[in-house]
Amino acid sequence: MDEARVGRSVVDLARDGDSAAFESLVRTRMDATYRLGLAILGDEADAADAAQMTFVAAWRQLPRLRDIARFDAWLQRVAVNSCRTVLRTRSRRRIREIPMAAVAAKERGLGVAAPVRADAELLRAAIRHLSSDHSTILALHHLDGRPVAEVAEILSIPIGTAKSRLFKARAELEKALQKEEGL
Repeated sequence: MDEARVGRSVVDLARDGDSAAFESLVRTRMDATYRLGLAILGDEADAADAAQMTFVAAWRQLPRLRDIARFDAWLQRVAVNSCRTVLRTRSRRRIREIPMAAVAAKERGLGVAAPVRADAELLRAAIRHLSSDHSTILALHHLDGRPVAEVAEILSIPIGTAKSRLFKARAELEKALQKEEGL
């Protein structure tokens, strides 16, 4: 190993332009970034686009990251912003995308149990009715299991605002679920 690299964190190396270090960061954080995007956007293709956008933006903005200890929170903020960009462009898209993995599994007779699949589809449909602020805060808190204080930091909002948005997001999700169920 190069002596200049010894004792330096992967984030620090990537920040200084080390592409191998950045690739390591991408490998270790891609799944979590994709899951966050999927939770916010409710669509596999959009989540993949947002994850890719996140890492392109991260590579460009990483040299300006001041506190490398806060890299994960910073990266999630970049991911949330990428999801917002996808949501803005989604309204212009007219074609419904169907994930090829789902089509292939259906053709082979594979898949999850019908009730689980129906519940997941109901939830995805309800999430599509939420504002981006609400879907984001629900994903960060409930899917990623982050405490409200950390969610507030990622979104750059006060803790009280995060709590209020979380409460409103849950109520909005409940209404959307009832609408999807036809109640």
